Amino acid sequence: MSLSMYSASVPVFRQVLGSLAAILEKAEAHADLKKLEPQALLQARLFPDMFPLLRQVQVAADFAKGTVARLGGVEVPRYEDVETDFAGLQERIAKTLAFIDSVPREAIEDSAEREVTVGTGANQRQFKGQPYLVHYALPNFYFHATTAYDILRHNGLEIGKRDFIGSF
Repeated sequence: MSLSMYSASVPVFRQVLGSLAAILEKAEAHADLKKLEPQALLQARLFPDMFPLLRQVQVAADFAKGTVARLGGVEVPRYEDVETDFAGLQERIAKTLAFIDSVPREAIEDSAEREVTVGTGANQRQFKGQPYLVHYALPNFYFHATTAYDILRHNGLEIGKRDFIGSF
């Protein structure tokens, strides 16, 4: 049985982005309850050379939309990184989910052998669709989504594995 490119991408992105949206709701409520400045959470990092929570969420959304666009053979939508609060991050996730739902399933299913190029200049890499998804896009997406979860957990948000996995 071959790997379904659609099943290995869109539902995965939907599940984890949905979980991330729910976790961000809990984080906002946590900040309110504990009388924390929301920016303290949004700018929290696990280590000084890592992105803060806000950027981790932006990049996770970027990997989801970029991957689906490249696999679907459509232009990658450009999002300005203007989010400054939880509401902005929720809007970005919602916009990303709407975009990935708009790409035809058939185009993604037919993408295993599609040429995919990421990056520019010396950082440019070329892949076939399936290795791009399995070895590059999904690991990067999970890294940023997991790091966002870890930042919030590290900062006292009472969440667990079920919150990260969400419903499927």
